Amino acid sequence: MSGQDAPAQEPRARVSVARWAADLAMGGRFAVAGGRESWARTIMTAVGVGLGVVLLLVASSVPTAYQQRNERGDARSTLNFDARVKAGPDTLHLSDANTDFRDQDIAGIVMAPDGDGSPPSPPGVDRLPAAGEMWVSPALKKLLDSGDGKLLRDRFPYRTAGVIGDSGLSGPNELRYYAGISQKAFDHVNSDYHLAHWGIQNKGKGEALNPALLLLIIVGCVVLLLPVLIFIATAARFGGERRDRRLAALRLVGADTHMTRRIAAGESLFGSLLGLAVGTGLFLLVREFIEGIVVWDISFFASDIVPSAPLALTIAVAVPASAVMVTLLALRGIAIEPLGVVRNARPKRRRLWWRLLLPLLGIALLLPLAGGFQASSGGGDTKAYQAAAGAVLLLVGITALLPWVVEAVVERFGGKGSVPWQLATRRLQLSSGTASRAVSGITVAVAGALALQMLFASVEAQDTESTGQDPHRAQLITNVPVSTGSEARDAFERYRATKGVRDMLGVTEGYVSALHHSKDDPSTAPQESLTVADCPSLREVARITSCENGDIFFVNLPPDYYEDGDRFAKPGAQVNLAFDDEGMPDLRHKKLWTIPHSAKVVKSRPDPIGSERTGIFATPGAFDVAKLAKPNAVAMMRMDPKVPDATEYVRNTSAALSPAMDVMRLSSTSQSDEFTVIRKALFIGATATLLLIGASMIVTTLEQLRERKRLLSVLVAFGTRRTTLSWSVLWQTAVPVVLGLALSIAGGLALGVLLLKMVGQPLAVDWAGLGTMTGIGGGVILLVTLVSLPPLWRMMRPEGLRTE
Repeated sequence: MSGQDAPAQEPRARVSVARWAADLAMGGRFAVAGGRESWARTIMTAVGVGLGVVLLLVASSVPTAYQQRNERGDARSTLNFDARVKAGPDTLHLSDANTDFRDQDIAGIVMAPDGDGSPPSPPGVDRLPAAGEMWVSPALKKLLDSGDGKLLRDRFPYRTAGVIGDSGLSGPNELRYYAGISQKAFDHVNSDYHLAHWGIQNKGKGEALNPALLLLIIVGCVVLLLPVLIFIATAARFGGERRDRRLAALRLVGADTHMTRRIAAGESLFGSLLGLAVGTGLFLLVREFIEGIVVWDISFFASDIVPSAPLALTIAVAVPASAVMVTLLALRGIAIEPLGVVRNARPKRRRLWWRLLLPLLGIALLLPLAGGFQASSGGGDTKAYQAAAGAVLLLVGITALLPWVVEAVVERFGGKGSVPWQLATRRLQLSSGTASRAVSGITVAVAGALALQMLFASVEAQDTESTGQDPHRAQLITNVPVSTGSEARDAFERYRATKGVRDMLGVTEGYVSALHHSKDDPSTAPQESLTVADCPSLREVARITSCENGDIFFVNLPPDYYEDGDRFAKPGAQVNLAFDDEGMPDLRHKKLWTIPHSAKVVKSRPDPIGSERTGIFATPGAFDVAKLAKPNAVAMMRMDPKVPDATEYVRNTSAALSPAMDVMRLSSTSQSDEFTVIRKALFIGATATLLLIGASMIVTTLEQLRERKRLLSVLVAFGTRRTTLSWSVLWQTAVPVVLGLALSIAGGLALGVLLLKMVGQPLAVDWAGLGTMTGIGGGVILLVTLVSLPPLWRMMRPEGLRTE
């Protein structure tokens, strides 16, 4: 072969697998035995790939982790889809006793055996807790034993019998307890049931996920994982310039172009394999610390974090394969000749057509789904894959467009401006690809996050429902389990005396029945509600202008509201107050009460909970609340915002009144549990992705500085100020970042509009989210630049001129 032959014209013979393996192995030996610079490049590649592998392994462990978590939850579940269980010798009497402590949820169950048999114990405990005992999770025990748990300890009048094992917990940081109470204590419980076994039986298929939520999950996974894959591909190209000069030496000793490319691929393959090992080691280290991490009340055991076998195998194969492919593609545009690397010649202009083709294909896949993305309809899985593919192509297209945009812009920069600006722009004009690759991850992340933010805001508005509650009128509410009206009155007094309660609205509701019935069945006697409360409380449930103790009121309702159009409860009428144990009118042991003739007619008013009461409204002076049988007592409290932990004092009072009573905080809106879980998961993933992007850009920047170590030392030796070089590095980073953020905003808005069209939502741009995500993207780059300044200054020393 003559020296004038171009490498691109060399005949390409069929290469055997053995030849491929030998050349790749030779590249691996060069990575190991190529001296300090080869090891530096290999380590850089291994660290970069390792960071990406860690996140990929964690992501591949999510299905297994949630499956293990759900299986433990199903095993301890008290839901039973069979017929209602009756009390027996081998059954348990249970009641949910969930509570909260500040911003932490505490799950609890109180229980008592129904007989002398062998009732089942909950998973994670050796035996049932006796009356006055409780089993607690390790996290709850730690909280109770801490100084902050003193207020919480007053809520649990039980002795700790032991600690719940891992098999009975959803995660290591779950706050949970099982407490034993007496059968008589269930008289002060609002809702109780019997259990013959733990765990869900006849588990049915859940309802289909809301299409908008499903799309949110799909796009979220794409946005979170795509920057990781891009960074792994970027890490495989570390040290490209020095590697190319080493390959020129191989051409000098007789290797052809294709062989040198395979040897270069072998170097990258070794670095990626080492990165797999580094990533696996870091993953094993990270999973040991996962048990101590709680993000939005979600935690996992280290044993839960196990990658799915197919996904782990895919990662193990795809990462080295991508390293080889990226290296081979990168070297196709470089002429490696025996006397040097033709890199300093003017490179070919990047082609635009195939870069535009990728986002256009993505748009073509997403457009047919406009208004028709329904998970429950036929072909739901196909549409999900189509949506994911469209989002991937659009985001990858943005990444592919970035180098072309950077090149097209920087080549128009003239020779004007400050010295740092000229140094930066000239460097970008010579090699803009490296700078573009450095910011491609943040570009994809910002574009995807912006589209996700638009979809998120739309789904949040769609998923948020009004509860009808008015937290301005009352902040806390409890349904007090009482047997008599006098117990309700005493409970209200205890709430009024509780620290932090500024005002208490106590409403006791019972029923009266008519003295007649039909079909010889006393239970068919018409009933009417009777609400007893003081005047301030009555004004919260009825539109009353004038009220004094001793007054009585009727809510004005149309005649067709009552059975047979007859309202038996009238001023001057006699009604029955007696009811049996089943809550039915007892006309055999009647208790008569005559409604005063002075009763006034008023209109109903929604209470702070949003409910409207009907029937008779009486003040304590007009009716003795102790006469009510089977009453329902509701305490609505207005809290003093100046009292710390006022809500906790109310919860302690509730626990003293009932072993299974919680306090509800009023809120004007509510969201589905599915949306809340998805939002938490996306925030967790976004946090991990941003951390990876920051770490990856630090590694990339350090690798670029190492490549230019000698050049920086030469410039300093010729008198260039260090501040000038520092500013040039900043400008060199800032230009691709600004262009990348502009491109990501355009691409993110386009993807966001398509996603909104898919779920049938109106176009709405979340400008606050746009500004936030753009600021975060710029902030990550600024932080990386600041971190890279100390290594930059060290590389400017005269020692960088030494060579061998």
